[in-house]
Amino acid sequence: MNELSLYILDLVQNSIEAGASLVKIEIAEDLKEDLFTITIEDNGRGIPQDVIDKVTDPFYTTRKTRKVGLGLSLAKQLAMDCEGSFTIERLEKGTKIVLKMKHSHIDRPPLGNITETLLALITGAPDVDFKFCYKKDRNEFTFDTRSIRDVLGDDIPLNTLSVLDFIRGQLESGLSNLTGGVNNK
Repeated sequence: MNELSLYILDLVQNSIEAGASLVKIEIAEDLKEDLFTITIEDNGRGIPQDVIDKVTDPFYTTRKTRKVGLGLSLAKQLAMDCEGSFTIERLEKGTKIVLKMKHSHIDRPPLGNITETLLALITGAPDVDFKFCYKKDRNEFTFDTRSIRDVLGDDIPLNTLSVLDFIRGQLESGLSNLTGGVNNK
C-alpha cells in the first residue's frame, strides 16, 4: 500500500467486521519529536489474548475465505521499516492498535486522501460511529459522526448523499484549517 489512509481503511475494516459500533481513529503528527502515530481503537469483540501474538503473522487468519491475513502484518512491517513500533492491545471491550513511525523517514508513505477514506468507511458502515481526531503539533481537529446522528435522528442514515456531502465539507474544512490546505501529507 502506498498511502497511510489505505492502511487505516484496512485496519478499520477489521474493527467493523469485529462488530464494533464505535471506531476511534487518531492521527498525530509531532514534528518536534519526529513522530507520526496512527491509533485505531474499537469496541468490537476484541482479539482473544491467545491470538494477539499470532495476528501479525501473514499466514495466520481467522477468515474462512482465504488462508492469509495481510493487513496487520503489513502495518507492523511498515512501522518497523520506518524506525517505529506496532502494538495491539486487547481492551476490556474491543481492540487498540498503535502504529508509530519516524515522521521524516524516507519509507513513510504519505497520508493520502484521508477524507475519502473516512467517507468510504461511513458509506460502507452507516450504522457504525466514527470519531476521527487529527493532531498536528499543538493543533487538533476532531470529527464525530455521533454529533451528526444526534441532529439527524434515526430516520436519515449517514450514507445519504446529502449527508455525505455535508460530512465531506466538514472534514475538508477542518483538515484544511489544521494542515494549511494540505490533505495528503
